[in-house]
Amino acid sequence: MAERPARKAPKAHVAQVVRTERLTPHMQRVVLGGEGLAEFTVGDSTDHYVKLLFGAEGVTYPEPFDIQRIREEFPRDQWPVTRTYTVRSWDPQTRELAVDFVIHGDEGLAGPWAKRVEPGATVHFLGPGGGYAPDAGADWHLLAGDESALPAIAAALEALPEGAKAYAFVEIADADEEQKISTAAEIEWLHRGQRPVGEALVEAVRSLDFPAGDVQAFVHGEAGFVKELRRYLRVEREVPRERLSISGYWRLGHNEDGWQASKRDWNAQVEAEQESAPSA
Repeated sequence: MAERPARKAPKAHVAQVVRTERLTPHMQRVVLGGEGLAEFTVGDSTDHYVKLLFGAEGVTYPEPFDIQRIREEFPRDQWPVTRTYTVRSWDPQTRELAVDFVIHGDEGLAGPWAKRVEPGATVHFLGPGGGYAPDAGADWHLLAGDESALPAIAAALEALPEGAKAYAFVEIADADEEQKISTAAEIEWLHRGQRPVGEALVEAVRSLDFPAGDVQAFVHGEAGFVKELRRYLRVEREVPRERLSISGYWRLGHNEDGWQASKRDWNAQVEAEQESAPSA
């Protein structure tokens, strides 16, 4: 059997940091721009994401930056590390791309970078990806997530058709992390405090008096509570799979490299378990 040809890496975009803004004590916005975004575009999805590329320490890459060439010529431990972040907004007129980062001190890679990066810094990234947008034909919308899903939830709420019925639940650390979002929909901010991540979200969604009609749901964040809510919506509420955008953005105890490596198998296992589970 002939070997399958290696998949060609997508072309990386190059941008410069235009400005940064601390939105809340633990959320930092980085706005990217520059001539390198002249060909960048997004569609109608509200969960678009990009994969930021962070070079290995001490490694200099050839210019122009070519991720395909890097992967062919450099050892794997010198490849740039990727971190996935939602596009909070894209302005095609000014060619400005806003990305929001959760900050936990010096923990992680992208968060500390976003906290310290200065205007003028060069950024390489892949994308965009994504596939969810509020459906004007839905009778009502359910959106639930933690801080990692807040940018996508905010973008979705701002894109809701006028008069759309929506219930949005966002779990955050405390009241200081609430944000102003331009939407007529009501947002229930759930203050986590010392509770486990996602516990308040699961309670809130389960306590919701489900309206009648066709629901479109967007549920993203830590994989543990996502699994619980996916089972609740698919098995107990019998929401069709095609009306759900639901996935774990991250998982407690894993960095993105480890989580992304196992995420596909985890999703398949969860889906199989829930498809075979008896209805409530």
